[in-house]
Amino acid sequence: MEFLTNRPQHVRSGHTCSTTITLNTGVPQGCVLSPFLYSLYTHDCRPVHGSNSIIKFADDTTVIGLIRDNDETAYREEVQHLAAWCADNNLLLNTSKTKELIVDFRKKKGNTHDPIHINGTVVERVSSFKFLGTHISEDLSWTTNTSSLVKKANQRLFFLRTLKKNQLSSAILVNFYQCAIENILSSCITVWYGNCSVAERKALQRVVKTAQRITGTPLPAIEDIQRKRCLRRARSILKDSFHPDHRLFNLLPSGRRFRSLRTRTSRLRNSFFPTAVSLLNSAR
Repeated sequence: MEFLTNRPQHVRSGHTCSTTITLNTGVPQGCVLSPFLYSLYTHDCRPVHGSNSIIKFADDTTVIGLIRDNDETAYREEVQHLAAWCADNNLLLNTSKTKELIVDFRKKKGNTHDPIHINGTVVERVSSFKFLGTHISEDLSWTTNTSSLVKKANQRLFFLRTLKKNQLSSAILVNFYQCAIENILSSCITVWYGNCSVAERKALQRVVKTAQRITGTPLPAIEDIQRKRCLRRARSILKDSFHPDHRLFNLLPSGRRFRSLRTRTSRLRNSFFPTAVSLLNSAR
């Protein structure tokens, strides 16, 4: 295909010196087709063990392994298989940006986990990392994530105050708030809000109250946004019989309510699917 082969690219090595090179691999950067073509190209990159999952979003790839009885064989083989697949398909793994995070809630931790190696380089182990804009911690708490969101939202409040000083209308102020501040506070909210602490929820809501004083208009509470989005997402899954989690929504014999999901921990009880089932039953 001429679209992918013999593509000229200009590279500037200095202030005035410019060189043109010809590319026959990869896809054009910034092209609307690039993410789609990358997804097609990596479609056969799949886990070889049933206990593992590979999650791909554009060029971000995450390997998730479930380790039982301290047996890490399948997980480590999956990582090496991914590295080999990338080498065979002319894809370069950036090991310096690759991180490993271990979630372990056992009371008796047992043996320590040896570090992962990719192409002879040790993968850094971290206590939290940012995945698609959301900070995930090894204890699955959301302190780091909410602190980051609140800090970023508070920075945007400065611009909201500036617009207010310039006597813009309330409609414009609310529109700016929804686009630049609420959009930050509610990013992936169905994933993390249910397990936030009371203090973290209050910190998020304080930003909303500050924005209300600036705009002079009532604004939806963070909790209301979370409930609305949970319901919208749950109904979307219900309509899609091919969704992998469609089976979690089972109607009771009466046909009026959904069967509640069994949970043994508050962490699972407050997560998306049990919350979604509860909200669907309340809305019926």
